[in-house]
Amino acid sequence: MKWTVSVLAAGLLATAAQAADDVTLQLKWVTQAQFAGYFVAKDKGFYDEEGLNVTILPGGPDIAPTQVIAGGGADVMIDWMPSALAAREKGLPLVNIAQPFKSSGMMLTCLKETGITSPEDFKGKTLGVWFFGNEYPFLSWMATLGIPTTGGADGVEVLKQGFNVDPLLQKQAACISTMTYNEYWQVIDAGISPDDLVTFKYQDMGVATMEDGLYVLEDNLKDAAFEDRMVRFVRASMKGWKYAEENPDEAAMIVLDNDETGAQTETHQKRMMGEVAKLTAGSNGTLDPADYDRTVKTLLAGGSDPVISKEPEGAWTHQITDKALQ
Repeated sequence: MKWTVSVLAAGLLATAAQAADDVTLQLKWVTQAQFAGYFVAKDKGFYDEEGLNVTILPGGPDIAPTQVIAGGGADVMIDWMPSALAAREKGLPLVNIAQPFKSSGMMLTCLKETGITSPEDFKGKTLGVWFFGNEYPFLSWMATLGIPTTGGADGVEVLKQGFNVDPLLQKQAACISTMTYNEYWQVIDAGISPDDLVTFKYQDMGVATMEDGLYVLEDNLKDAAFEDRMVRFVRASMKGWKYAEENPDEAAMIVLDNDETGAQTETHQKRMMGEVAKLTAGSNGTLDPADYDRTVKTLLAGGSDPVISKEPEGAWTHQITDKALQ
């Protein structure tokens, strides 16, 4: 009889496993604590509880999430809103369905010895800037300041920065792009004291644009089954994010367990998780229209070369979060 029950139980479990709906998530960058909420949701069984089998695809320097989702390689992707809105205007109908990150972690980190104390001091200097869609917040900021990005005494020289901090360490640039949770600490770890640095957070400068939102293709939202999967995915993901905020060290170790490259370290990931938790704090996953409006306003303020040329339509929806988080 026990054998019969166990076989029956095994059969039920197998059926449940087969019934799980597949969801593929494309990360914006490599496996790190920036994406801890999703790895926590998977590790803690939050996706399982929602009947989902979630595959998390790491990003990297050679991976464009927009291309992956356009080609059908992912159901949902993580991107910064400037990149997503620019792609939408160019014809890829991306829609923001949730916004786990409330605040921006982007900043310029400058060597104090260059004499930079305010944004006005950028003129005549070389600044390191990430591209591949990450340049948009910077270009919008410079346009807002009225500082040309074509060099010269009244402009700034833009150095295409790789995803490292070498230009600052080698003094090829007065300032470089950094995230509060990542590259800034690489500068510190390289032996430069915080006292020898000056930082300008986009959030503090009033030109912060939204980072790390969840995006899907617009047409998919018309499919009731897809919508249902996204509702469950967002609900479980936000549960993962709140768990990560409350248990940052455990979350960092879960991320490390999922890093197949072995490139990440415990110290760096725990520190990163502590900083990322500050950016997700205050968000239940629902996009704040005021944050969206500020982002659009910043992107439109690009002078003769704005990131987007007109106010987007249909670029975000509460369709998923209203059902997921009620």
